[in-house]
Amino acid sequence: MSEFVPPRGFEEALRPPVDVRRARITPSILRPSRGTGEASARLAQVARRAPEVMVKITGRTRDGGHLQRHLDYISRNGALPLEGPDGERLKGRSEVRELTRDWTEELAMEPGRRRDAPVSLSIVLSMPAGTEVFRLHDAARAFAADVFGDRFPYVFALHDEGRHPHVHLTVRMLGRDGERLNPRKADLQAWREGFARALRDRSVEAEATPRRARGVARKAERTPVRKMRERFVAGKGALPKVLAAAYREALETGGGDRPWLAAIRARELAVRRALVAEALRLGRSERAEDRALAALVERFVRERPVPETRDQALRRTAVERDRSGRTR
Repeated sequence: MSEFVPPRGFEEALRPPVDVRRARITPSILRPSRGTGEASARLAQVARRAPEVMVKITGRTRDGGHLQRHLDYISRNGALPLEGPDGERLKGRSEVRELTRDWTEELAMEPGRRRDAPVSLSIVLSMPAGTEVFRLHDAARAFAADVFGDRFPYVFALHDEGRHPHVHLTVRMLGRDGERLNPRKADLQAWREGFARALRDRSVEAEATPRRARGVARKAERTPVRKMRERFVAGKGALPKVLAAAYREALETGGGDRPWLAAIRARELAVRRALVAEALRLGRSERAEDRALAALVERFVRERPVPETRDQALRRTAVERDRSGRTR
């Protein structure tokens, strides 16, 4: 009987949607290896449903006044210290104002600077609720040092409201050697993987897998839209126009098939087949840990959600509300 050869492969399900080798500014030390051993370890993390990190660019400040307001916000008007490279800590509004003045003055001396050139990049680093705050904070410290180091000045602050701790990282767009901070999508993916690695180094389970690895088809909701939707649900605001338009479009299509749905279904089928094949391969291993992983992967596939687009989710929500109203 021939040796079982799994189809190509579960590694593809874990492959990020962009090639991290195209990262423009990220040090190569943060880029992941491509070995099968790491892929197997990541498969175990995914099957255990390790929490996913979030590394999100939330905006750019455009002038000194904008930068000052942003730093006041993340420092809670000077109540929280802003930490920079080498453990430097800025305390109080006067030190925050001094930092704003330093950054804007250096930016003003940049040769050939455009008037609308941004001053700083705003990044949020977070994990799901329940992550130990001090480990999150320390991982963010290590991540910032590895990515930006001495090249781009930065400060960060931990917001620990108990329910959802996160770190606000603000990086000056003008580097110390005149380089401009202009991250690509590949940089963002490398940042996600680097932050996840920093957390794992501190004994926190964390992953940075693509949505398809988890059976998710929809992109995350944009923060402004999410906040407006939450205000609407709480009865404190109107339904966001973008969501109202999405509801209308979803209901008008009446559940009709869209061209991209076939591609989503085909991709999900390929991922499931690859995961099942890997579970079969591991199940035939003589090693107990491989067989345990096989059982974990098998359960993960059985419990894996069916990918749902935004239109499908909105239609389902509307139908559920309609049924709920009829049964009252």
